[in-house]
Amino acid sequence: MKLFGKKNQVGSTQDIIKFAEIREGVIILKDGNLRQVLLCSSINFDLKSEQEQDAIIYRYQSFLNSLEFPIQILMQSKKLDLSNYLAKLDKVSKEQTNELLKYQTEDYVDFVRKLIDVANIMDKRFYVVIPYLVPPKVNAPKIGQLGQQSAEGVGTLTYDEFKKYKTELDQRIQVVQSSLGSIGVRTALLNTQQLIELFYNVYNPEEASKEKLINAEDLQGEVVSSELTRPEESKKENEQPSLTT
Repeated sequence: MKLFGKKNQVGSTQDIIKFAEIREGVIILKDGNLRQVLLCSSINFDLKSEQEQDAIIYRYQSFLNSLEFPIQILMQSKKLDLSNYLAKLDKVSKEQTNELLKYQTEDYVDFVRKLIDVANIMDKRFYVVIPYLVPPKVNAPKIGQLGQQSAEGVGTLTYDEFKKYKTELDQRIQVVQSSLGSIGVRTALLNTQQLIELFYNVYNPEEASKEKLINAEDLQGEVVSSELTRPEESKKENEQPSLTT
C-alpha cells in the first residue's frame, strides 16, 4: 500500500526571516519586539601586559554581571572588501596631473588588487545585539501585513509606542557603550542602511561579494513599506527609510 502525503510547500523568504521592518536604526521583529546592533572594535589581547589583561578580564566580568537584560555577541568573518577604497584611488589617479604620482598610484592599486586575490585576506567584525521586549497588550488583536487578520499573527506597534520603546532601548545602548568603552572597546550604532547591508551579507554571502546593495533610499517597490500604524498628521516627508519583508 502506498501512502500519499501533501506535497511539500516551499515557504517564502518572508516566512524564514524573523524581522518585519527596519526603521530609524531599529530592527522590529514580527512579534513587535525591538533590536539594535552595535559594531565593536577589537582588542589585541596578546600584546597587553599581564596586569592589563587581568584588568580587561575583570572589567568585562563586571560588565556582564551588571547587565539587567540579555545581549547577543556575534562575530562575522568574510573576505576583505576594498572595492570602495580602490575606486577612490582610481579616481585620484585619473585626476592626478603629476605623471610620476599617477604611475605610483596605479602601481599601488594594482599591487593591492593582486594581494587581495592571492592572500585571501579575511575581515572580522564583532557585533553586540541589544534587545527590548515590548510589554504584551491585553486582548490586543494580532494583525498581519497591510492590516489583514493573520492566523499566525504579527505584533503591531503604533508610531508613538515605537518612539517610547526606542527611547528605553537607547538607554540600554548607552549602558553597553559606556561599559565596553571602559574596557577599551570602541562601538558604533548601526543605522538603517548599515543594518540592511548587514542582513544582505548574512543571507546572501555569495551574491554580496559580487553585487553591491543600493542605498535604502533608492529602493522602490511593494516590498518597501511600513507596518507601524502611524497617525496621518504626524507623518514627515523626510522620515528614514524602512525595509519590510
